[in-house]
Amino acid sequence: MITLTIRHTLFSGFRLLPLLSGFFLTLLIATNSQAQQTDGATEDATAEDVAQRIKTLEKPMYTPFVELYLLEESKALRKEMQNTRAELIEKVVDKELSVADKTMSYATDTVTYFFYLIAGATSILVMLGWNSIRDMRNQLTSLAEKRVNELVVEYEKRLKSIEEQLQQKSDIIHQNQAEIERTNEVHSLWLKASQETSQQNKIGAYDQILDLRPDDVEALSYKADAVLEIQEPLWAISLCQRALKLAPENGHAHYQLACAYAEIGRWDDAVATLQKAIDISEAYRDDASVDPSFEQLREHDRFCALIFPDTDENTEDT
Repeated sequence: MITLTIRHTLFSGFRLLPLLSGFFLTLLIATNSQAQQTDGATEDATAEDVAQRIKTLEKPMYTPFVELYLLEESKALRKEMQNTRAELIEKVVDKELSVADKTMSYATDTVTYFFYLIAGATSILVMLGWNSIRDMRNQLTSLAEKRVNELVVEYEKRLKSIEEQLQQKSDIIHQNQAEIERTNEVHSLWLKASQETSQQNKIGAYDQILDLRPDDVEALSYKADAVLEIQEPLWAISLCQRALKLAPENGHAHYQLACAYAEIGRWDDAVATLQKAIDISEAYRDDASVDPSFEQLREHDRFCALIFPDTDENTEDT
């Protein structure tokens, strides 16, 4: 419809072209005829004659009727173009309204179809055993709570395991701290015992070490040494035997036990125990050669053979 209107307007404009062409053709012919007359006259006329002739013209070279006709046609053409524009705008608006109407209809139909789809899905759910949306929500809630409870139990187990591990590590740290403190205290007691000149004070320091570490073999053997210094061999034997139960290969405990046996006159036991100490460390041979605890064994053959083996070999050679 819009295309036909535009064609009609163009056709009306083309209809005016013959009229305009005729007008300009008539004006051109009149102008040419006057120009020919003027050229023929100007061959013998002067400029003054031409000016005089122009002043004496009886009618103009155009007519007001033709001008009025052209103005009317132009006005009609302009009005027709305005009407065509208004009609075109009206058609465009109608088309836009039509498109909007179709869009709203499509949206309405889509919503309706979705409603039908939801209604159908609900019907299917009801047929499958879901009595209502409320039952669905309740079942979903129960499932969610069950899963949450399982997760809570699992995380509680993990947290408990982490707490136990942290507690174990904390206990180990406390034990290490206590052991470090105990070691420092034992070290200070050993320094105190080494600096003491009184045997009773040494025994007191060793007792403190044994209070901190009851299984300290070195403290037992050195306490036995201090006990021998105050002439208590039986006490020393008890301490050495206790130390040897903890560490059977402790050379110092064997040596102090041999000294204690020598103090009470058990010569064979003293030599046998001294042999074990020397087997562990040769340094005990030199210690036994000058130790006053073995003074009564200087003439004992086994003792001399054990302490002075080179002397026996030289005697046999002689």
